[in-house]
Amino acid sequence: MNRGGLETMLMNYYRQMREKGIQFDFLVHRMEEGHYDAEIRALGGHIYRMPQIKPGNYRRYFRELDAFFAVNRQYKIVHSHMNENSGFVLRAARQAGVPCRIIHSHLSDLGLDYKYPFRLYARMAIKDHPSDYFACSERAGEWLFGKRGGSSSKVTVLHNAVNAADFRYNENVRQAVREELGAGDAIVIGHIGRFNEQKNHRFLLQVFEAVHRRNPNTLLVLAGDGHLRQLMEKEAEKRGIVHAVRFLGVRGDIAALLQAMDLFLFPSLFEGLPVVLVEAQAAGLRCIVSDRITKESDITGRVSFLPLELSPEAWSAAVLGASYEHADTRSQLRESGYDAESMADWLGDFYRARIGAGGKG
Repeated sequence: MNRGGLETMLMNYYRQMREKGIQFDFLVHRMEEGHYDAEIRALGGHIYRMPQIKPGNYRRYFRELDAFFAVNRQYKIVHSHMNENSGFVLRAARQAGVPCRIIHSHLSDLGLDYKYPFRLYARMAIKDHPSDYFACSERAGEWLFGKRGGSSSKVTVLHNAVNAADFRYNENVRQAVREELGAGDAIVIGHIGRFNEQKNHRFLLQVFEAVHRRNPNTLLVLAGDGHLRQLMEKEAEKRGIVHAVRFLGVRGDIAALLQAMDLFLFPSLFEGLPVVLVEAQAAGLRCIVSDRITKESDITGRVSFLPLELSPEAWSAAVLGASYEHADTRSQLRESGYDAESMADWLGDFYRARIGAGGKG
């Protein structure tokens, strides 16, 4: 399982669950080894691999899912985090008699690209296969389930919780990472996310170009990987800002990296409630994000929402006009239900109750 916002959230819960005697196994859609695989195995988890879901291999995918559940009949709970594709997995789980089948929404839009018709088909295939409906935010639940989940009271909002203590501000950590980045006394603007269309990196680079033109003592830090990375590296070069942009790839030290930043910039086209935005707030950062992201994501009062229709120059004015101090936000995260330890207690109780009740549906 590779490192990303959703995967990191799952690992936050998994580590806590193991301490409470609950074991997770993982069904993933990649054949190669992922960043978290070794840790999953060390914690006692199993990793099962399936082919990717894509147009042209639905029949093969359904056959392999059915075969998996026919052999692995020990599971009483299947918790699917595949958004609109969850219906395929939960159909097979339902046919195999799995009593508790949770569908979990993490997005608020399908995205308009060539895969849109297939995503729409997958969304329609959810039907009545889930027994329980989860979402990372109310908006994500409304988007995926609509009336399918019944009233809003029947959709459980499970927050994308983080280990808040890991993000406590540390000046020594900040200076060490800034030295690694060659930041000096520059204003460091950060972004963490996959290089795909959803994250809107092209617009982000346009904003930073405007920022850097107004204040050359600025640095943009981009952590993550994806199929658009090389294209964005060329974009930075074309705009004459490549010297002030750090393409870091996938990092395992996100908490430390956030310490080095002065502001977090996140102009996504759509999201559910992004884990990395919770992490940025846990690190006490000011965040400027697109208004396509739910207002529920402002846990600390340190998030500003801007329309993507505004110009890069308008965004740059907001970036340069922000205050850059780090705040201690741990108590706010705990009180708002975004601390992994307390939320893992709730989820563990839910799992045990559902197994004890024999499931439903």
